[in-house]
Amino acid sequence: MSEKKLVSIVAGCFNERDNIAELHQRITAVMAQVPHLDYEILLIDNASTDGTVEVIREIAAKDKRLKAIVNVRNFGHIRSPYHALLLAQGDAVIGMASDLEDPPELLLEFIRKWEEGYKVAIGVRRKHEERGLMPLMRKMYYKLITRISEVEQVQNFTGFGLYDKAVMDILRKIEDPYPYFRGLICEIGYARAEIPFDKPVRKRGISKGTFLVYLDSALLGIVNHSKAPLRLATMIGIGMSGLSFLAGIYYVVRKLLAWDEFQMGLAPLAVGVFFFMGMLFLLMGLLGEYVGLLVTHTVKRPMVVERERINFD
Repeated sequence: MSEKKLVSIVAGCFNERDNIAELHQRITAVMAQVPHLDYEILLIDNASTDGTVEVIREIAAKDKRLKAIVNVRNFGHIRSPYHALLLAQGDAVIGMASDLEDPPELLLEFIRKWEEGYKVAIGVRRKHEERGLMPLMRKMYYKLITRISEVEQVQNFTGFGLYDKAVMDILRKIEDPYPYFRGLICEIGYARAEIPFDKPVRKRGISKGTFLVYLDSALLGIVNHSKAPLRLATMIGIGMSGLSFLAGIYYVVRKLLAWDEFQMGLAPLAVGVFFFMGMLFLLMGLLGEYVGLLVTHTVKRPMVVERERINFD
């Protein structure tokens, strides 16, 4: 049996046919620079429809270090890669994206920090080529989650990093069926090495990050790591009740002092009703997110259902 330590490199795939071969080639080139370590590449395919699985199968036939899991359907951007991370048995596990926006060359820096003694080494995005509203919204979200979270969060960290076996063992014990992964890493609390990098421009394929995908991750991060929205709802309720009471007194006094001249009209009532209804629906939505999270943890659905495994024998 080999005495080399094993590094597991895990990447989730969905319609990345044009990137898989380059991903494999670049990871292989990087790991050749650390011959004292053994490694495996574990890809999990989320029911791709563009032939990604066929490409993986061709490469796996030539390289037994490449393993793959194929899901029966698309289980989402959170559950599928996390399932593969938990299955990885390496002394260190590296999680990354398969679209090459997480540069494989950074793996060498992660491994060096790990060998220095860090149990967590993560990549932090320094700049990117995106334009438009989405980068601004992402920046605002990171500031919000950093301010309201009960534990320190890392801005511009997407989960790309290396995690020691000790960290992975803790994650397996948590048994979170729908985790906010980057928040869990901060929650565990091990000292981490943060390695800045510039996000490269995507060469092939299209980004799978839609507004709804980002919204899902954002709300998941908030409800998993902060009670601030619930406390804010309480304070808003108290404040609105007080303002309504004072407004009621104001209108009664004005009407008593000038019964014939003072006409209240329907405008204040309409504005007040629409304002209170808007706040009510907002707070109900936030409460629903917390209830939904509890339901997800209670029903114990499988994280994914696998169709097949490749090179696991």
